[in-house]
Amino acid sequence: MGGTDPGTGTGTGFVHHACLYGTDEEFLATAVPFALDGLTAGEPVLAATTPANIELLRRALGERAGELDTAETAYFGRRPVERVSAFLRYHDHRSRPGRRLRILAEPVWGGKSARQIAEWKRMESGLNVLLAGLPVWMICPYDTRTVPCDVAHAARATHPARVDGRLVTPCAEFTDPGAYAAAVPPPRVRVPRGAARTGPTGRIAVIRSFARERARAAGLREERLGLAVLAVCEAAGYLLASGPAPRVAARAWEEPGVLVYELLGAPVGPVSVFAGFRPPGAEPHAEDGLWLARTLSESLDVRVRGSLVRLTLRVAGPRDAERW
Repeated sequence: MGGTDPGTGTGTGFVHHACLYGTDEEFLATAVPFALDGLTAGEPVLAATTPANIELLRRALGERAGELDTAETAYFGRRPVERVSAFLRYHDHRSRPGRRLRILAEPVWGGKSARQIAEWKRMESGLNVLLAGLPVWMICPYDTRTVPCDVAHAARATHPARVDGRLVTPCAEFTDPGAYAAAVPPPRVRVPRGAARTGPTGRIAVIRSFARERARAAGLREERLGLAVLAVCEAAGYLLASGPAPRVAARAWEEPGVLVYELLGAPVGPVSVFAGFRPPGAEPHAEDGLWLARTLSESLDVRVRGSLVRLTLRVAGPRDAERW
């Protein structure tokens, strides 16, 4: 935790706790002292949770409710990469030297597909890496009345400790984030026999032409076609950016609602399963393009097997009405 006491939340680094609650009273028993202690200490406090919980917390805070920052969690990052960016934006906007931030961060689990749940579990674990060193104390509430049992169990593996009221208990099930992410694979990918292929190639122009051809064949047009091609090229560029003679092989196929691109390469040096989650900063970084690919895709999965890295992108198909 880099200079932080995970039991008290004191120090200079990132603190990540889970709160499993089964009643409104149990939620408030943790949320109210967490928020009040922060506001009393002059620390910004953000409640990114459900509208019902925001209302509960505001009522409980009384006169101090106006000091609370709030965000309806369903819109505070719809996808994992957007969620991480939202946390970092809040930190950049509200942080001051020597001052810590407190965040109640409750993901929305209801209605998600098995693939999305796997992605969000990995993201919860990845926050321990992606936000490491930041002066942020984050408590992630899990409503056991509604979340699936496997999600509640995962909370104890993705958070170093859990909190009930003011009581903090280390999670014996906590797992190293990299190991956890590797052990929670997405649903099995069934590549059809007729999947289109190209490469291996070291020329980004070949990948660009392939990506455009497959997007057009899938029915994407104009801006949506261009964004799909850009996502694939940025991901391929990440694999082609290192080594004396890097090469990438690509496959593409359609699934209901999405167009899938799979890229396989062998970059020099280790690749984190959380690569591309941090938005670009002031200085260029090798992962900037991968962040853009994540942002433009419905999902991007990174799998490392020995010296090979497999990137699987899913871009929205032509019948996705959200993008019309």
